[in-house]
Amino acid sequence: MKRTSVAHLNCSVAQTLEVVGEWWTLLVVRNLMFGQRRFEAIQGDLGIARNILSDRLGTLVAHGIVDRVKYQDHPERYEYRLTEKGRDLFGVIAALMAWGDRWAAPEGPPIHIVHRCGEVATATVVCDHCKEPLVLDEVRVTAGPAWRRTTA
Repeated sequence: MKRTSVAHLNCSVAQTLEVVGEWWTLLVVRNLMFGQRRFEAIQGDLGIARNILSDRLGTLVAHGIVDRVKYQDHPERYEYRLTEKGRDLFGVIAALMAWGDRWAAPEGPPIHIVHRCGEVATATVVCDHCKEPLVLDEVRVTAGPAWRRTTA
């Protein structure tokens, strides 16, 4: 079943979901982040149908999140590498993992992210100015430069 588009919404979350909001897309990105670059490896690990994986990778390439790079001529074979735009999704993946580790992993985290300092790290969203954690009760939203009221 095809989901309904949210592209008409003037919202950064909606625009992001237009690109990475399909079920498998962030799992494909996660696998690329963790070193799987080849179609067969991703497909085998996720157990995703080949046509769906092909579609998701095509969308990621079309949006500049992933580059398709030839690694063999005969037969032609390609691998997929995250672009800077794709690597910028790491915070999203790490935040989803942190939420899942807390609320959806009763036996504990399936994997850990280990920071270069050697410690297991948990993603925390912080203010880029004061470095304090961003929590819902301590923020407010205001109109940004692209704000426009939607008409019903």
